[in-house]
Amino acid sequence: MKHLTYVLAIFGLFIFQTAEAKDMTSRLGVGYSDSFSAATMPSLAVKYYASQDFALSAALGIDTNSTNSSAGGSNFGFGAKVYKTIFPEDNLNFYMGAGAALVTIGGTNGGASSSGFELNGFAGCELFFPGLDSVGINFQAGVGVTSVSSGVRFRTIGDTPFKAGMYFYF
Repeated sequence: MKHLTYVLAIFGLFIFQTAEAKDMTSRLGVGYSDSFSAATMPSLAVKYYASQDFALSAALGIDTNSTNSSAGGSNFGFGAKVYKTIFPEDNLNFYMGAGAALVTIGGTNGGASSSGFELNGFAGCELFFPGLDSVGINFQAGVGVTSVSSGVRFRTIGDTPFKAGMYFYF
């Protein structure tokens, strides 16, 4: 009973606080993401907030070293995503979105590469630390499909903050 009282008291503190949403209108972020499922491919990324609740991003990933790529050959990916903020908090924006990407996965042991596309739908959030308003850390979860010449793959997405992305906003 004592623990329940503490939990309810802490919960009450958060409920009765007033919060203003993190307004990112017209801000451009530059950073990285790793959102391609066909291969592990960290990517350079940009994200632009067209309004307080709508954003666009693009990511480009390239890996030409056949010994370091997950599929055994050169990898390439270019993708774009749209985001709709559905629940803004003081230093956190919850969003839903969709993405599409073109991917090429190198073949193993000198085999042919596979090219195709990825589509995904997701929900996630972008976290801003107080005092560091220009740094955003993202994570997201959802569903996706990858269709390349070697086959089709359906999957669930569960990205950690450092895999999903980090941006510095100007």
